[in-house]
Amino acid sequence: MDKRSFLQISAAILGTAFFSRYIDGSSNTMAASNTKFEVTKTDEEWKAILTPEQYHVLRKHGTERSHTSPLDKNYQPGTYVCAGCGQALFTSDTKFNSGTGWPSFFQPIEGAIATTVDRSFFMTRTEVHCSRCGGHLGHVFNDGPQPTGLRYCMNGVSLKFEPA
Repeated sequence: MDKRSFLQISAAILGTAFFSRYIDGSSNTMAASNTKFEVTKTDEEWKAILTPEQYHVLRKHGTERSHTSPLDKNYQPGTYVCAGCGQALFTSDTKFNSGTGWPSFFQPIEGAIATTVDRSFFMTRTEVHCSRCGGHLGHVFNDGPQPTGLRYCMNGVSLKFEPA
C-alpha cells in the first residue's frame, strides 16, 4: 500500500468515526414510536387533519422557510396553540422579535412542551415538541432575552394563534 492510499483510508476511517456520533439509526427525537402521548393518531389520520406543510413540520421534523409565517410578525394579545392538537403552548406576552424570521418566545406555558436531543445536520440541538401530541415545533437556543435567556424558535406552521 502506498502512502497516498494509506492517508485516504485513514482519513475515511477518522471521518466516519467523527460523524458517526451524529448518525443514529434510533433517533431519539419527537414522536418516537415507543413514546406515549395523550393524543395519538396514525399517519393517515394526521394527514387528514393537517395541511401538507403542517404534516411535514409537525410529524416529519421539517422546517419551514424563515420569514414565511405571518405569525412571526403577529404581536396581538393571545395564545399560540399546537396546530396538531390545540394544546396551549405560548402566550403573546413571552413573544419577541428575534430577527430570525420564525416566531420566537422566551418561555413556554408550564408543562406544554417537552424537549429532546436532535443530532441532525451534523450538530446537536435541543428540539422542542408538544407534550400532548409529540408534534415537532422547533428548537430552543441559549441566546434569548431575559428573564430566561432562552429563545424558543418555532415553526409558525406548527402553531395556531387564538386572540385574547
